[in-house]
Amino acid sequence: MEMLILVIIILFVLLIVVTAAVKIVQQYELGVVFRFGRLVGTRKAGIRVIIPFVDQMRKIDTRTVTIDVPSQEVLTRDNVTARVNAVVFLRVLDAEKAVVEVLDFRMATYQMAQTTLRSVLGQHELDELLSQRDKINQMLRQIIDDATDPWGVKVSAVEIKDVELPATMQRAMAAQAEAERERRAKIIHAEGELQASEKLAQAGKIIGEEPTTLQLRYLQTLTEIATEKTNTVIFPLPLDILRAFMPDRRVEGRSEK
Repeated sequence: MEMLILVIIILFVLLIVVTAAVKIVQQYELGVVFRFGRLVGTRKAGIRVIIPFVDQMRKIDTRTVTIDVPSQEVLTRDNVTARVNAVVFLRVLDAEKAVVEVLDFRMATYQMAQTTLRSVLGQHELDELLSQRDKINQMLRQIIDDATDPWGVKVSAVEIKDVELPATMQRAMAAQAEAERERRAKIIHAEGELQASEKLAQAGKIIGEEPTTLQLRYLQTLTEIATEKTNTVIFPLPLDILRAFMPDRRVEGRSEK
């Protein structure tokens, strides 16, 4: 009986030792090993054996992590208040720095993204924030990536998701957009009138040089009128035809003399 209890105790101790000595590192992880509190190296994926009760391993996930930056109240350079939120994509490249250089690299990156978002957007006007979002995203990524580089963290992208504007500003922008559309419509109409007048001037010049073209146009107009189902038809006569029936005033004047 005593031997059985001893065997059970030995097996239990061995189980604890094996559990403390054998570590499984996943493919997407890196294991940072400390010995008596001192960094001794990094273990890659697989079954790894460490000295039990002497070594400690901290696993770091090296997959891409997304961090949501909640809506921040931002005052743009042209004194417009807006609420902007963003998302940050990052991953750990140096697991040892991510453990040794910073307490919590995710929280540190989150705080850095918040302050950088307010700082950078405050240097731009509202129109730039709406029209040059890719450029601002790249600027945010560069600044945050430079700040997190000592922590072994790589920021791959920063994306501004939503820009919320006050209701008064939305109405003003809608009115501005409508005015812009009306301006473009008037310009297009004026350009059409200009082109039409140029074509009419060319047509008048051609008709003046070739009277036959006026007769052809007259016949074409008669053909179009004939297809209309109307009760009244106005039949225009060319002046050349009417002049044949009009008396010559110059001849009458000479006869009176």
